[in-house]
Amino acid sequence: MALTPSTMLPLGTALPFAAISAELAAGRVRQVSGEPLVIDSLCRQPLLVLFLCAHCPFVKHVEPEISSLQADFATPSPATSAAPAPHPALALLAISSNSTATHPQDGTEGLRAQAERHGWRFPYLLDEGQQLARAFRAACTPDPFLFAPAADGEQRLVYRGQFDASRPGNAEPLDGRDIRAAIQAVLAAEPVAAEQQPAIGCNIKWHPGEEPEWAR
Repeated sequence: MALTPSTMLPLGTALPFAAISAELAAGRVRQVSGEPLVIDSLCRQPLLVLFLCAHCPFVKHVEPEISSLQADFATPSPATSAAPAPHPALALLAISSNSTATHPQDGTEGLRAQAERHGWRFPYLLDEGQQLARAFRAACTPDPFLFAPAADGEQRLVYRGQFDASRPGNAEPLDGRDIRAAIQAVLAAEPVAAEQQPAIGCNIKWHPGEEPEWAR
């Protein structure tokens, strides 16, 4: 295990929608659990992308908070005359990019079991070609990216960083205070604080010899 911080992708970066679509179409990304992913839905509301895996102790540490985020922010909103179709206030999407050649426990069965154990309903993708990790410049697990619809019609990055200051073995509370503050600001149409602390976790397990330059 190599303790690794997130790369802190520049705020304002557009969601790599084309890369997600292309990798799904090519079969290099497969959904392994959760409700079926409707690719166009990724542009309809705020989106939290979580780079996860099944074996990492840092991911295991935040699994309860991920479940709480789903319960608190991703439950369907009630229908109204203005919006007759219920929809989540926040969409969640999990991606695992670890090499299953070196870490088979992060393959389909491991990810599916993890999601079922915690009652995760959001789509969970296995990024076998690791191109999504490259598109997001994801570096660690967990590595969260929060996008919000912008005036130009794009989903733009407004938060990347830690859930909170809690880590395996320290005494800080696991309450998701950092990421929750960002989500609440987005849902209230308020600015997200620009001062953000990087996520820390296990490094993404790249295919041998295929690490991107920025991950070496």
